[in-house]
Amino acid sequence: MEKHMRGNDSSHDAWHVFRVRDLALSLAREEGLDAHPGSMEIVELPALLHDIDPFEEKSVENFLEEQGVEESKKIKILKIVRGMGFKNEIKGLAETEVFPEFGVVQDADRLDAIGAIGIARCFAFGGSRNRVLHDPAIQPRFVLSQENYMKKEEQTTLNHFYEKLLKLKDLMKTKAGQRRAEKGHKFMLEYLEEFYKEWDGQA
Repeated sequence: MEKHMRGNDSSHDAWHVFRVRDLALSLAREEGLDAHPGSMEIVELPALLHDIDPFEEKSVENFLEEQGVEESKKIKILKIVRGMGFKNEIKGLAETEVFPEFGVVQDADRLDAIGAIGIARCFAFGGSRNRVLHDPAIQPRFVLSQENYMKKEEQTTLNHFYEKLLKLKDLMKTKAGQRRAEKGHKFMLEYLEEFYKEWDGQA
């Protein structure tokens, strides 16, 4: 994983993956998954592998086979890695079989996209793409297709809050994720309020 992530900007580096792994395991314990044999491995492995393209030369699948991961676990791990992206929900391809481990890993990834860390990652990503910080003349796209969502260069960094980050709270799959998302969501709203005051010279 660290080798694969090397060279990424700081919004999607190995530290992001380690945070998601730690968050996922913490959520899993809150959800009681640590009482189920094998569940924590089904949580930890896809959390570590989730940002490696599973369709590129079957890299994730090959890795799991090389490590001797049993077939039933491998199927769940691959479902998590392939199905947890935000763009899948936009396209209407969200995973319908949301088993507990899937919800935990997806929620962990989304929790790392909101709150203080999420704000830092958002601006790090925008900077890496030379995206405009804010332009009042460019309005957020509140209704997105997958094609439009992927055209990130056409939008401002601040609009990403409205197009994705502020939507994540309502997409959490677990009770533990929902509880934590409330705090991160509130923090982002407070940040945006202060941002606009400073932008308009009213702070």
